[in-house]
Amino acid sequence: MKKIFIGSDKSGFALKEAIKQYLLGEAYEVEDIGTTDEEKPAPFFEVALKGALKIQSKEYTRGILICGTGMGMSIVASKHEGVFGAACESVYAAEKCRAINDANILCMGGWIIAPIMGVEMTKTFLNTEFTQNLEEWRAKNLVKAKEAVAKIEKESFHRQ
Repeated sequence: MKKIFIGSDKSGFALKEAIKQYLLGEAYEVEDIGTTDEEKPAPFFEVALKGALKIQSKEYTRGILICGTGMGMSIVASKHEGVFGAACESVYAAEKCRAINDANILCMGGWIIAPIMGVEMTKTFLNTEFTQNLEEWRAKNLVKAKEAVAKIEKESFHRQ
C-alpha cells in the first residue's frame, strides 16, 4: 500500500486539500497531520514538527508539507536528523530534490503554487528515486556526497 502524510498551516490549506484529493484518487493511504479545519489552523512549526517525527520514526518514508511559501515548513522539518525538507516551486525542482538530494519531504507554498501545479509536483516527487535518470558519474558522486552529508549531519546533531 502506498502511504504518505500531508500537512499544512492556514496558508497552505487549499493546496493541501487539492493534493490530498489527488492522492486519495490514486489509492494512497493519506494521513492528514493538520490543519484539518481552516477555522482552527495549526501553526507551520507544529505541523512541520509532526511530519519530521513521522520520518524520523520511519513510520513514513515521504511526506508533503505546505505553508505560505514552503520555506518555513522546510526549515523546521530539516532541523531534525534524517529529515530533508525541500522547498520547491516547480516540477523540475520537485524531481531534482529527489534525484540529487534524496529529499524525503516536499514543501510547497500555498501562496505560490496553483493546485494543478502542486499535483504535478507531487506526482514527480513520488515517482522519482535518488539518482534516477542521472549520468553514471554523477550518480556515483551523489552517493558519495550523500555519505559525506550524513557524516556532517551526524556530527552536527551529536556535538557535545
